[in-house]
Amino acid sequence: MKKAAENLEKEFKEHSVAEFFKKNKQMLGLYGKVRTLTMIIHEYVSNSLDACEETGILPDIDVKIDELGEEYYEVTVKDNGPGISRENVGKAFGKLLAGTKFHRLKQSRGQQGIGCSGCTMLSQMTTGKPSKIITGQQGKKPISLELTIDPSKNEPKIEEIKEIEKEFRGTAVAAKFKGVLYRDSDQGALEYLRRTAIANPHAKISFRDPLGQKIVFNRTQTVLPELAGEIKPHPKGVTVDDVIFMGKKTGARTTLSFLTNEFDRMGAKGLNELKQMVDFDLIKDPKQLDWSEAEQIIKAFKKIDFIAPTTDSLRPIGEKQIQGSLENIVKPEFLTVMTRKPTVYAGGYPFQVEIAIAYGGGAGRKVGEETKMEIMRFANRVPLLFDQGNCALTKAIQSVDWKRYDIKDPDTSPVTIFINFISVHIPYTGAGKQAIADEEEVLEEVRLALMQTGRKAGIYIAHKRRESENQQKRLMFYKYIPEICSALSQITKANEEKLKKNMEQMVLTKLKIEDEKNAEMQKQAEKALRNDENSVVIKEKKPKTEKKEQHNTKRKK
Repeated sequence: MKKAAENLEKEFKEHSVAEFFKKNKQMLGLYGKVRTLTMIIHEYVSNSLDACEETGILPDIDVKIDELGEEYYEVTVKDNGPGISRENVGKAFGKLLAGTKFHRLKQSRGQQGIGCSGCTMLSQMTTGKPSKIITGQQGKKPISLELTIDPSKNEPKIEEIKEIEKEFRGTAVAAKFKGVLYRDSDQGALEYLRRTAIANPHAKISFRDPLGQKIVFNRTQTVLPELAGEIKPHPKGVTVDDVIFMGKKTGARTTLSFLTNEFDRMGAKGLNELKQMVDFDLIKDPKQLDWSEAEQIIKAFKKIDFIAPTTDSLRPIGEKQIQGSLENIVKPEFLTVMTRKPTVYAGGYPFQVEIAIAYGGGAGRKVGEETKMEIMRFANRVPLLFDQGNCALTKAIQSVDWKRYDIKDPDTSPVTIFINFISVHIPYTGAGKQAIADEEEVLEEVRLALMQTGRKAGIYIAHKRRESENQQKRLMFYKYIPEICSALSQITKANEEKLKKNMEQMVLTKLKIEDEKNAEMQKQAEKALRNDENSVVIKEKKPKTEKKEQHNTKRKK
């Protein structure tokens, strides 16, 4: 027994976060051959977009995938962003949980500081080769380097760093991966970039696939989205551990000033109530708070009626921008868009949802000769292509009775549903960041937005259905009138031509009454849609000759 215990002690070792994710890469969403390649593109492109936007640069992003062998590819992503300093480039691409986003409550695409470094680690795990990086900042010589990660230390290992004489501002990364696969599918890299272009109309994205085909998604607006502001934690959204951790990091000298300076909506009224609910002096140094004292603070927070968290830090895409993107790329015949007012989930995190429903034309998912409902999920403008069934956004869609909006069978309808979830903190179900957790407030807000846009879409779809039914009636009447009149003539010995003339007149009278009724209903429908500036019936246009590089958006899956 003693010897076994000693052997167990010898086996006891510490492991870095890099070692953990090296053995559990599926937790980063890096599993499945097609999925892994798409996630690699996602990590690089998301970082490029964030870097450009935060420095006021309209993003130009080039993505290239080269096939080097069987399930062996090189991915190259280049942007025109601000570049990365020599001191930080290693941390950006070679140190997990290092970055500018994890410690901030601010709307952004990335959160954990894992993505690009996770790609570096995967590249060296599958090929044994380093990632190659070129980065240049304004007024400085660009540098090139090769980089790997030391998993035991979670530290970057930089080799062959050198300056480049050629002018370049931005960042380019090239990395090789084995055990991945490129497919032009609804979960492939091209579909990811297509949806990224829809949610980021200010970005130009160029893509060259392994066959050498170049596809360009041009920007449809030249105005950068307004930068999201950083917010403080709301008292209703923190835990006991959060209070202790924040207390040790604060520069405040008293718990009173700590609570005032570090929390959102902490006013004099709330502080006075808090003083009555705790049994220690708030003059105490926040670095010295123990668990029981922090627990008292949290219990008091739950009883105090605070003002709702600040929501003006959220930056939606915008209804007109979404409308322009979907018209340009999806090309539907009808489109309605809605941005809901900001609200909060889990008591302390502000969020907002944007919804669009596109119908007809190029809307829907093409599966062979059939068209099925297409669900486009986004979180802070980032496409969520995987884990659709586990996502709160999907569950909200499934909870709606679409028959009420004349969508009889969602699975076989030419409908595209666009949902963008916006928040300073996305409640992902895992580190792979592909599904949103079932927060009650989120489910309800998305459901309400879907029903509101569904009603508008239903007006148009019902009108289309009535038009189709009337046309079918006309065809049926005119098809059977000759046969009916011939049979009646034989039975009654009446003149067949006279019978035919009378029956046609009767049918015309009946159809005229129905036409007048439908015209009035159509008039009301058009008035309702006309009064809603975010619902639009897109008139058919003559096809224009497109450039060779322009992407044909009516893709078959």
